[in-house]
Amino acid sequence: MTTSISKENKPLSRNKLLGIAGLGWMFDAMDVGILSFVIAALAIEWNLSPGQMGWIGSVNSIGMAVGAFAFGLFADRIGRKRVFIITLVLFSVASGLSALSTTLAVFLVFRFFVGMGLGGELPVASTLVAESVEAKERGRVVVLLESFWAAGWLIAALISYFIIPNYGWQLALIITALPAFYAIYLRINLPDSPQFTAKRVRNRTYRQNIKAVWSKPYTKPTLMLWILWFTVVFSYYGMFLWLPSVMVIKGFSLIKSFEYVLLMTIAQLPGYFTAAYLIEKVGRKFVLVTYLLGTAASAFVFGNADTTMLLVVSGAFLSFFNLGAWGALYAYTPEQYPSVIRATGAGMAAAIGRIGGILGPLLVGSLVMKGYDIGWIFAIFCIAIVIGVLAVIILGKETKQIELE
Repeated sequence: MTTSISKENKPLSRNKLLGIAGLGWMFDAMDVGILSFVIAALAIEWNLSPGQMGWIGSVNSIGMAVGAFAFGLFADRIGRKRVFIITLVLFSVASGLSALSTTLAVFLVFRFFVGMGLGGELPVASTLVAESVEAKERGRVVVLLESFWAAGWLIAALISYFIIPNYGWQLALIITALPAFYAIYLRINLPDSPQFTAKRVRNRTYRQNIKAVWSKPYTKPTLMLWILWFTVVFSYYGMFLWLPSVMVIKGFSLIKSFEYVLLMTIAQLPGYFTAAYLIEKVGRKFVLVTYLLGTAASAFVFGNADTTMLLVVSGAFLSFFNLGAWGALYAYTPEQYPSVIRATGAGMAAAIGRIGGILGPLLVGSLVMKGYDIGWIFAIFCIAIVIGVLAVIILGKETKQIELE
């Protein structure tokens, strides 16, 4: 579909494309992962209330909602590659600057811009990769792209464990600014999506694309995706941004909680790899439903765990199932739309999801302040996940190995 006219447009091998996009994805995860540890550290240093802690995560999600919506629209007009680079630079620079914050208000402003970059980059990167590989391996490759998220979280956990207690949260955030330099490499080496390069409909307006997402052929998949994204992101950010803090609430020291969350995070990798294997064997719907139900069950046990062993084991299963489901979600989402509105549709679904990401951390902070038990709070996330499962079962269609339009 494309010709090798220039180095910029020369198609990359599957593995090289996966590596380039995956490293950007890993840097995203590193920032989000470090934030969960920074929140726990800031709560002690700045004497934050649970409500204020919740706002840090929620402001990040507000930025992600704005970024997913706006940059999804831009990606259907100016290309996936350009938006990928812009968002990477935005979140990297803003994350580094947030290390200079001396008040919660300033920190929240920077976290909004970090969120914009993160929210815009994720659906655009998955769209770019989905459009650049063959149908028979598309789902597996996109899930493997998502597996870089686990690597980013592992790096975040290691940085947080060794850096934050000894050198402070500021240095940890400065380290997250380093991916901005990687954007230079991306600009030189990353080709745009072959489908975007080849498509002929370039004069569509943003309004036309937004309306098309809700046109009759796409009403069911759009409704399904919006429900699914909202429930998954609501539960993920409500649970995972609070993991270190929940460990502290359950009586562990800050350093010890970092150790246990690091162990839980390692379980993300087999979650991704098993999902990557199954998604082309048994399909997207099966993987989403199975892994989301596993997430709900693990979350219920984690919230009610009263021993260290049960807490760590259930937390590991929570990481395993939840991140495997995320991989399937990113593979499934771009497959619902044709290329002319693919990034718009994926970005809008992700933006709706980020609204859930705003509410999740705020809900936890509010309920903790009111004295609610962690078990009851995590039960709410279990119910939300089951609603997402029902949306997939009732409204979703199987897209395994179909050719994208």
